[in-house]
Amino acid sequence: MEVHLIRHTPVNISKKICYGRLDVPLLDSFNDDIWKIKNQLLNKYDIVYSSPAKRCIALAESLKFGEIIKDKRLLEIDFGDWEGIEWDEIDKNLLNHWMEDFVNVAPTNGESFNEMYLRVSNFIETLRNKDFNEVLIVSHSGVIRCFLAYLLKFPLDNSFKIPIGFHEQYIFKIDSDPLLDSIVKMK
Repeated sequence: MEVHLIRHTPVNISKKICYGRLDVPLLDSFNDDIWKIKNQLLNKYDIVYSSPAKRCIALAESLKFGEIIKDKRLLEIDFGDWEGIEWDEIDKNLLNHWMEDFVNVAPTNGESFNEMYLRVSNFIETLRNKDFNEVLIVSHSGVIRCFLAYLLKFPLDNSFKIPIGFHEQYIFKIDSDPLLDSIVKMK
């Protein structure tokens, strides 16, 4: 099956704010972005999955491909108590401890990157057992990084070496045999 994974459109929040699962508003360019995105996609998909985050649902609904399956495994990382506060207001000791090992250390009452990876991997394995030809997924940069790490089998701490822009699309081939998985296109 071919999986088209796309990141939501740009958000209207300061880069100084920590957010992952926090529902944040989209930029006013949203409607213009829809047309750009629509031109990159196929005309039809067997199924459309989306993160339940409002910024993803808004994009998935605007693309008008039919029913949308919301799946919590496609949510962005949970920053817990840090959600919505400025990065420089987070306790420096906690922030430094997390930054030294973000793969295994979770923000206070949040989740580690490894925990996120495990839930995204579970989604991929569930998807692998479905009988679809073309799948569209609307999600987040962290989810895309988990897909890449899963398919390419690289260490999670290397995930942030790959820039993932807003409304960028990644096309993966997921086979019943994981050895045949591949990246078709990154744009």
